[in-house]
Amino acid sequence: MRYLLVVLCWFTTINLFCQSFDSKTFSNLKFRFIGPDGNRMISAVGEPGNPMVSYAGAASGGIWKTEDMGTTWKSIFDETEDSSIGALAIAPSNPKQVWAGTGETFLIRPAHAVGNGVYKSSDAGKTWKNFGLEKTFRISRVIVHPADTNTVYVASLGHTHGPQQERGVYKTVNGGKNWERVFFVNENTGCSDLSIDPQNPDVLYAAMWEVEIKTWKLNSGGAGSGIYRTKDGGKTWQPLRNGIESGPTHPVGKTSLDVAYSNPKVVYALVEDKEPRLYRTEDGGDSWKLMHQHHGMGQRAGYYTRLRVSTADENTLYTISVGIMKSTDGGKTFDKKFNQWAPGGDNHDMWFDPKNGKRILCAHDGCLNMTFNEGKTWSNVNLPIAQMYHVAVDNQIPYNVYSNRQDGYSYRGPSRYLDGNNIPLGAWHDVGGCESGFAQPDPFDNSIVWSGCYDGGLDVFDLKTMQPRDVRVWPQTQIGSKPADAKYRWHWNFPMVLSKHVKGRVWVGSQFVHETNSVGQNWQVVSPDLTTNDKTHQQNSGGIANDNLMTWDGCTLYSMAESPVKEGVLWTGSNDGQVNVTQDGGKTWANVSANIPGLPKWSTIRNIDASNFDAGTCYLSVDAHHVNDFGSYVFKTTDFGKSWTRLKIELSASNSNFVNQIKEDPAQAGLLWLGTDKSLYFSPDDGKNWIHLKNNLPPVPIYGIEIQKNFRDLVIGTYGRGIYILDDITPIREFSEQIKNGEAHLFSVRPTYRFQDVNGIKTDRSFVNGQNPPDGAAISYYLKEKSKDSVELLVYHSSGELVQKLKAKNQPGIQRVWWNLRLQEHAMPKLLTKPRGKDWVVLDDKGERNLFIPDLDIGPGLTPPMVPVGNYTIVLKAHGKEYNQALSLQKDPNTQSTADNMAKQYALGVKLYTATKTALQLIGDMEKMRTVLLAKKGDRKAAALEEKIYQLEAVLFDINQTGARWDIFRSGAQVLERLLALGKESQVFSADSPPTDQQGEVYELTVKRLEEVQSQFELIRKNPEIKRIEQKK
Repeated sequence: MRYLLVVLCWFTTINLFCQSFDSKTFSNLKFRFIGPDGNRMISAVGEPGNPMVSYAGAASGGIWKTEDMGTTWKSIFDETEDSSIGALAIAPSNPKQVWAGTGETFLIRPAHAVGNGVYKSSDAGKTWKNFGLEKTFRISRVIVHPADTNTVYVASLGHTHGPQQERGVYKTVNGGKNWERVFFVNENTGCSDLSIDPQNPDVLYAAMWEVEIKTWKLNSGGAGSGIYRTKDGGKTWQPLRNGIESGPTHPVGKTSLDVAYSNPKVVYALVEDKEPRLYRTEDGGDSWKLMHQHHGMGQRAGYYTRLRVSTADENTLYTISVGIMKSTDGGKTFDKKFNQWAPGGDNHDMWFDPKNGKRILCAHDGCLNMTFNEGKTWSNVNLPIAQMYHVAVDNQIPYNVYSNRQDGYSYRGPSRYLDGNNIPLGAWHDVGGCESGFAQPDPFDNSIVWSGCYDGGLDVFDLKTMQPRDVRVWPQTQIGSKPADAKYRWHWNFPMVLSKHVKGRVWVGSQFVHETNSVGQNWQVVSPDLTTNDKTHQQNSGGIANDNLMTWDGCTLYSMAESPVKEGVLWTGSNDGQVNVTQDGGKTWANVSANIPGLPKWSTIRNIDASNFDAGTCYLSVDAHHVNDFGSYVFKTTDFGKSWTRLKIELSASNSNFVNQIKEDPAQAGLLWLGTDKSLYFSPDDGKNWIHLKNNLPPVPIYGIEIQKNFRDLVIGTYGRGIYILDDITPIREFSEQIKNGEAHLFSVRPTYRFQDVNGIKTDRSFVNGQNPPDGAAISYYLKEKSKDSVELLVYHSSGELVQKLKAKNQPGIQRVWWNLRLQEHAMPKLLTKPRGKDWVVLDDKGERNLFIPDLDIGPGLTPPMVPVGNYTIVLKAHGKEYNQALSLQKDPNTQSTADNMAKQYALGVKLYTATKTALQLIGDMEKMRTVLLAKKGDRKAAALEEKIYQLEAVLFDINQTGARWDIFRSGAQVLERLLALGKESQVFSADSPPTDQQGEVYELTVKRLEEVQSQFELIRKNPEIKRIEQKK
């Protein structure tokens, strides 16, 4: 009974907590992007006639804009509710009006984000508003009438996962307030491309694509596919088949078309057929001629199939695929000298400036290329839009992050980089594997990383030699073969688990579980087929043309998890809705799928998370959107799968609420983390209530969630914006109803490491540099409401000495302050006089100028010394009360120094800090006194005293400085500059090491001179003439 009461009280408290709070409570906890570089851009458009302005739309990373010809870019779509940009358009008659159609239409793998309609900006991308069509899911083109900004056409492909009425072509005549579906073929056919006659905008051509996608197949093509034309602005449409084979008698697949801007009677069409076909019409579509057949024009049709015509020449066209082919004779031949890789690789879209055909943008899987001379030279733009499949962390200090990037590699990068403010792109490197799958560090050996790839690829990467070894289970490739013919069926993202109980034990999943205890030297099958083994789901994929590359292999394992609590407990989930568990290391297995109430048939068991607190407990996230069910599914068992409960997940309405990841917090039972295809949530009450944790995280698919235990960091792998870290989630873990109702609260402070900067990789500025966390300790506190008195945040050493007084915001909510582990910054005096003989030096309105400290050679010496390792106390003063928390400051494990040596270094640092403080105070006092004396014009005694002070002040610093860095090269360093230079080298730019003998000697010499000046100035202060003059003042 006592236990029951405790549990009931806990749930009651948590429930009240959820009812009382929303995401605003935690809005001051900010994510930081750490890398790596990004990839897939699928749409691009520029402002016609203005080469400064261009827009680029990412497959799942939002919209980016440049206003300086591509030198810099800015993300402009993060405040919306979507990030997958299928189409972009600028109104020809008003460049401030920009349209974005959401949802990707280049489809070849089970990882293409859907959208939520069409957006419009009326201020060139500064703000955006959703203008409906939410159920179109995927928009391939948006076309704005050449003269009327209120008339807009939208091409909808639909979600492609089942029959749907919202496919086809839509039109608005009032700027998006209302839409009419003006063309529809059938519920399985959508529009893959749309083009308008710029001279007669009532004429449009629509490329229709019948397509169906399931987890086990991509079926491209059917009777609904083909080209259609309207001559009356969409009121009526006619199929165009004169010279083009399509329709019921000759089904075709995906089609792209483009009207020649310079001669709209010329239209080209690239059609997915058994062999890709290029057609041309010279009479506006009445008749067509087959111009060319070549596999290079339309490889992997669902993922490419696009062509564009130069706006400068009706005979110059480009087919956009893996490479880009160029023809200058209307498609009869293609230029063999043209470098098909120069514009990019794995290409999706091209845009030609209608006012300057030499200006071209090309969107591709390596981001974006730009040319302003018709392709003679191209410049590449690389933006932080990486599509990461998973995320993992190690336990090093600082820890590293691992993941696989689409169209990239298996990556390893630092959570923080100890050289500078950013994490440079060069700090990331591949660790074998390839774009798909997992990258995971060996939990027993920091020098080993396991990484996967499609086709069952598996590498063991040695960080000491920086070389991989292929250890795949079965090295017989199955590329191009249907799954039914394979010995082992490998998913594009087949699962991999490194045991935390047994060193060297690793499992991977095909339709079986494979185990190695010899670092991949040999493998054993330790399970039966754990899928449905439905042969109808193991046939060729592609449709019109086969496309077998493990992306649509049915009846494969997709997820796997080992219990961290009990050895031998292993869970598996498949992409055909099967869940299995073994409790004896694979000797026996139980299929528990039938025990899961409401589990959608043929769904994908996207993620399994075995509990950190109980061997029989695990969570499943289930994704059924490929079978036309976009619901949010998470299940939990506490008895090894004998029974399951579906967690209640009520989220704001969205097409992207299907769940990719569920993660139980490793330190707090009942705290769950959940990632959907656009958002991140957490639940403090085991899934009863969910809080959206947006903060500064873009609306992006969440594919990986990991928590680094030592640092208490939340690490997020996104499919579209790289990897993010939320530093120290302690406030989320500890927040409660009691804290909420209290006046204030100081959260516990995680152990902090005394990191020193190191010399590392030097790189140029990059858009994809990651963000380091601020240096030092993260201190978080909560205020119920603004404190009537000031808020103070103090740091004390265990000896009771006040070390630092931090700036603390007096604002309601959770606040975070970072202490850089250093003493209080110096107060800088103001100079109140001009250097002699330099009347051109300007004082400000207050009669002041800054004391100039040369930045590179001396400036860093102003940095106060870093405090030594030890125990400290953080004190929050608010609402008339004090709140205390302990802080353990620990040694950087990367340093070789001893505590004694660090203490000696700090001792010199404190001496330099004190001497510098004295010198700065003296300068300020002397300036004030000299100002008073100089005001006594004609007073010879005042002039004599001012001269004495001037000569003393000239010993303290370069008194002739004018504010230029090279002043010191003329006059020479004095006491202050020498103190700062010594501090820079012995404290700031030095390892944790004791001072050298000569550093100590120079310090003594410099301080002796300082003390002499101080002593002489004190004598002047006591001079009766000073008192007389001050009294006169």
